[in-house]
Amino acid sequence: MQAATLTPATPSRARSGVLWGLTLYIAFVFIQSLFFKFSDSPETQYIFGTLDAWGASLGFPGLFAHSGIFSQYVVGTAELVASGLLLAGLLARRPLVHALGALMALGVISGALFFHLFTPLGVQVRNVDGTLDGGELFALACGVWVAAAAIAWLRRADLLGFVARVTGRRTA
Repeated sequence: MQAATLTPATPSRARSGVLWGLTLYIAFVFIQSLFFKFSDSPETQYIFGTLDAWGASLGFPGLFAHSGIFSQYVVGTAELVASGLLLAGLLARRPLVHALGALMALGVISGALFFHLFTPLGVQVRNVDGTLDGGELFALACGVWVAAAAIAWLRRADLLGFVARVTGRRTA
């Protein structure tokens, strides 16, 4: 008897469970943060205010302000779209949509990690009461990055197939 092969079209139960777990983690982190971003909470004001002051010091004032290209509303919307693509891709059994959602999540969270590591924001973010969060937001962002990268890796055949169709080239 031949062993079953794992193909993108017919994932194993375990692989499917892993994809669901990773997806739900990303969606949870992104969606729960929307309240803070869209309600202009004090935590969000601190984060994006710190980033906006940093951008201004580099000659880019308003970059992270309410109307800036990297405002909390733009970032929140990108997180919402990525979560929607991830969830819709799994629910509708559209692996490419799922993979594209993972790539979008990877892009958004890579930006967040960059700003935590290479700006005055830092790994520990100041809470409203003046205490530090102990790196909680950073740790959640690292988890999202790992989860999104894992989904992209598990969906690599779908992504490579899409690239091949779009470019008319064969992929390895």
